[in-house]
Amino acid sequence: MKFCKKYQEYMQGQDKELPGVGFKKLKKILKNCRRDAQSMKDVHGVLDNQTCPQHCSVCDGTFFPSLLKEMSDVVGCFNERAQKLLELHLASGFRKYFIWFKGKLQGSHVALIQEGKDLVNYALINAIAIRKILKKYDKVHLSKQGQAFRSQAQSMHIEILQSLWLCELMAFHINLRETKAKSGVTPALFEGCYLTFNDGKPFLSCELFDSVKLDIDLTCSICLDTVFDPVSLTCGHIFCYMCACSAASVTIVNGLKAAEPKEKCPLCREAGVYEGFVHLDELSILLKRSCHEYWEQRHQTERAERVRQAKEHWESECRAFIGV
Repeated sequence: MKFCKKYQEYMQGQDKELPGVGFKKLKKILKNCRRDAQSMKDVHGVLDNQTCPQHCSVCDGTFFPSLLKEMSDVVGCFNERAQKLLELHLASGFRKYFIWFKGKLQGSHVALIQEGKDLVNYALINAIAIRKILKKYDKVHLSKQGQAFRSQAQSMHIEILQSLWLCELMAFHINLRETKAKSGVTPALFEGCYLTFNDGKPFLSCELFDSVKLDIDLTCSICLDTVFDPVSLTCGHIFCYMCACSAASVTIVNGLKAAEPKEKCPLCREAGVYEGFVHLDELSILLKRSCHEYWEQRHQTERAERVRQAKEHWESECRAFIGV
């Protein structure tokens, strides 16, 4: 079965109407573009093999804008659903029942696992669709603009395989697998997803499709140690919470939300990435289980630092209040 038909059947088989890639529509646009390009070749005798035809309507205003919007809708839907799923999994007591009631979600453990599987399948099949249509674009135009567009999408944070919620789902999968291992039931959201250590450095690794492998480095690039109390900035880079506060020039007391918009990510130097940070709670649970001794040592160290910063903060506030 051709991928286009397989993709359409998958999207039509979903219980809810979900955003997706207009694979058939985009292929039709490329087919028309190929016909136009061939006409130009017949008229002018030669076609530049390195770039698209002059004034190509596909490049100028049809193909890429359509795909950009569809990619944005897909990653937005995935992020929202993954966030709700993980929020429900980590909630407890009355808050869990409130989330179930508010979101009209099924609260059973089996339902959570199934929702996780559905989300992973949704992410992967759309990632494949995007790769295939961009490859088709480059083949039609004899260019590398499809690859360039993919790089642009990554810089705009609408590449679904770069989503921080995919990282959290991977950690969720491993946590579930380890929790259920004793009962003999091992739920699988991913195939071949593991926390690995290379020269003592942790990586979250997962084999996805077509030899595509996702490796997420879990070493904080500021303290050069395993991330503790990990957070992801909106640019997608992961740091220890305290290290991120230091990079953003804020105290633990004020928190990352107090960071100035001009503050930049220490790695990619993108500004305004702190306000929308996300605590990676599933990843934190995974690392705490896997690196227990390190986690306890780091917990004691950070606790002392938090107390010190809180003390300095309130002493400063008191001096300001009395005018000293």
